[in-house]
Amino acid sequence: MLKKIPKILSPDLVHALMKMGHGDEIVLADANFPGHSLHANVIRCDGLGIPSLLDAILELLPLDPYAEHQAALMSVVPGDPVVPQIWDTYREIVARHDASAQIAFEERFDFYERTKSAYAIVVTGEEALYGNILLKKGVIG
Repeated sequence: MLKKIPKILSPDLVHALMKMGHGDEIVLADANFPGHSLHANVIRCDGLGIPSLLDAILELLPLDPYAEHQAALMSVVPGDPVVPQIWDTYREIVARHDASAQIAFEERFDFYERTKSAYAIVVTGEEALYGNILLKKGVIG
């Protein structure tokens, strides 16, 4: 154990966050996300919900102030009646860590394509539909 690192973060996840460079992206994926079929670097966080993991990650990870959007969410598929309540939670958590952060929305398959070039995918136990969020790493100023 180390001081000041949230205990919810596994050594593998902290290692990935430290290895990421400016502009690299990491995806926090819900339990339904096809992480292993999209990427070779998958970190498992089964049993954990994304809100607590997102909050802990943003304690360590600076968001990219030079990007138009510092985070992205997967848009609801047209015709799907789901209204993702978890997005409000994500907005609150991101804003608490970076008041100027902007969140974009990406069509489902565009989100999958973007995920393929991310540094890593963190597959969680999050059960909220459309509960995926992508973060773009910034710099320490």
